[in-house]
Order: sequence, then structure tokens, then C-alpha cells
Amino acid sequence: MIHSIAVLELAQPIGSFYLGKIDSAILIRITKTVRRNANDGIQRELSGKRAKEISKYCEDPDAAFPTPIILAVTEADIKSISPIDGLKDIYMITFDDSYAFAEILDGQHRVEGIKLAKAFQTDLPVVLMFDLTEEEKAYIFSTINSTQTKVDKSLIYDLFDLNQGRSPYKTCHEIARIMNSDLNSPFLGRLKMLGKKSTPDAILSQGTFVNYLCKLISNTPQEDMINLKKNRKLKNSNHPVLRSYFIEERDDVILKLLTNYFNAVAEVFPEEWNNTSKYILSKTTGYGALIKVFPYFYEKGANQRSLSQKFFVDEFVNVKSMLRSKDIELTSRDIPSGEQGQSFLARLIKQSSS
Repeated sequence: MIHSIAVLELAQPIGSFYLGKIDSAILIRITKTVRRNANDGIQRELSGKRAKEISKYCEDPDAAFPTPIILAVTEADIKSISPIDGLKDIYMITFDDSYAFAEILDGQHRVEGIKLAKAFQTDLPVVLMFDLTEEEKAYIFSTINSTQTKVDKSLIYDLFDLNQGRSPYKTCHEIARIMNSDLNSPFLGRLKMLGKKSTPDAILSQGTFVNYLCKLISNTPQEDMINLKKNRKLKNSNHPVLRSYFIEERDDVILKLLTNYFNAVAEVFPEEWNNTSKYILSKTTGYGALIKVFPYFYEKGANQRSLSQKFFVDEFVNVKSMLRSKDIELTSRDIPSGEQGQSFLARLIKQSSS
């Protein structure tokens, strides 16, 4: 089928290109991806996970794709390009959508994600760049992907606070904000809100705090947010362990449980919790490990009908005794960094309390 779109010509140092909009269904038909091999192609391998995330995002009633898909095309693939009388720098481009002629330079995951979301259809902004050499394609691709600054997750989570609705991330952000400012909180002044240190003790980023905490509330936070926007009832279950409290909007209970839990850690391990220059307990590795084992302690306490700070203190006294008996320090000497260290420490803690 023949289609025509109006485009705006933009002149930049690399040359002229054309900004317009194309219906997503048409865009899917005319685009192709040329992956990098030994001889040509510039695109990286497609991440199926990322494409599925975008597909799920398409279900959001507020879904938006404001960034243009950048396409390389040849003049031979275009039926015509002609100026529109009376409109400066505005042209009409006509093309046939029966085959894929436009090479994606930037936006392959957006296109694939929208393709997976079969019922989703919308206008998408596009930039058409004509008759590029392979070197020019590679230059544009590498420039786009090397100069983009990734938005700090702490800022992303903080912006959830502006959302009028309810979501797992918003709840976790609110808990982070309270625990960073509450005089009775073990995290008082410990979180880098918006990625900035407000005190010398702020060593754990808000983004890290929220990201790990959210795992206790939802396995699919983006999906939960979309369902809540659409007034759909969330599936209630005991997994993740704090999910039922979130669904029942009992965020105060989540906050109290976490306060009891981490206050117990700080009480039993005062030196390890406060001496951040030596110990890892209140850093990302320690915090991640403590979140990993929280469901174990929660279920154990629930069975004993006690989730008080004293219950958690008694449990961590056993943990401390075991660590001492094995001459294990909560430092980088004995606990590796990253996910490996978190899993290792979580196993140690769980074994000592069994």
C-alpha cells in the first residue's frame, strides 16, 4: 500500500534529515534491523527481556514514546519526496509499505516491543536519514549510545512520589523517605536521596534501597502499576512476603516491620552497622543480603506470632554467635562484593538461625 507522510527538514552539521510521524503498524512493516557481524551491520543483539518490558509498558494507559525512531533509508526506496507549497522546509514523502526498506539505527527495542503488543497502535515520531554510508551509520549509532546519560534510579523512584495513584515503587519510595528522616530509624541520614549525600553516613542510594525493597512487595511492579491505573484488582498472595499488606494498603505495617527488623540488626551489630568505612553490613552487599533473608525471618516470626523488634534481636544474636564461632567478619575480607556476596551472606545468616 502507498502511504505519504509530511516531514520537517532539519539541517545539521552531518547533513539534512527529516522529522515526521508514522503509524506504528506501518512502521513495523517497513523497518528492518541489520545486526553487527564480521563485515557489516551496526545493531547489537536484541534483548528479548527489554522488548517484553516495552510490550508490557504498552498496556499502560499513559504509555508514551516521545523519542524518535532513527531510520536510514535510500532515495531509491522512496517513491517521491517533494516540497509542500507555501510551507518552508516541509516535504511530503511517499513510500510503499509492502516491504522492509528502512534500517533502524536507534529504537529497535521500541519497535520490537510494540510489535509484541499486538493490540497496541499509535503514532510514532521518526527521523529519516537518506543515503548514509556504513561509516556514517556506525558513527550515528555509536554517538547516540555513548553520549546518552542514564537517569539515576534514585531520581526515577523519587518521581513516583508525584504520581497521584498507587504503585509498588511509590510505596517503597515513601518508606525510603520516612526511614531516612525518622529519628527512630536505623537508616536516619543513611540514604543518598536523589543520588546525593546529605550526611557523611549516606552510603546507600535511594534507588538501591527501593529496588531491593520492592522485591518484598511485587514480582511485577510495572504490571501492578498499570493494573492499578486501570482499577483492576491485584492478585493477593503471600508471595512476595509483604504483598498482602501492599494490596490492603497497609503501608504502615510494612514500615513497622522493616523498622523492627533493621533496628534489630543495628542493635545486635552496632559496630558493624555504624562503622561503614570497615564493614559492609549497611552497604549494598549487606542490605541486599538482609532483604534476601527477610522472608525467612518473617515466616518464622509469623509462625511464632511475634514480629517484634525483640524477636528479630533474638534471631540476630544467634547469627552473631555463629559468625564469631567461624571467625567470619562482615568485611570485604570474608564477604565478596556484588550479588555473589549478597547470596553468600544471606545463606550464612539463614544457616545460623535455623
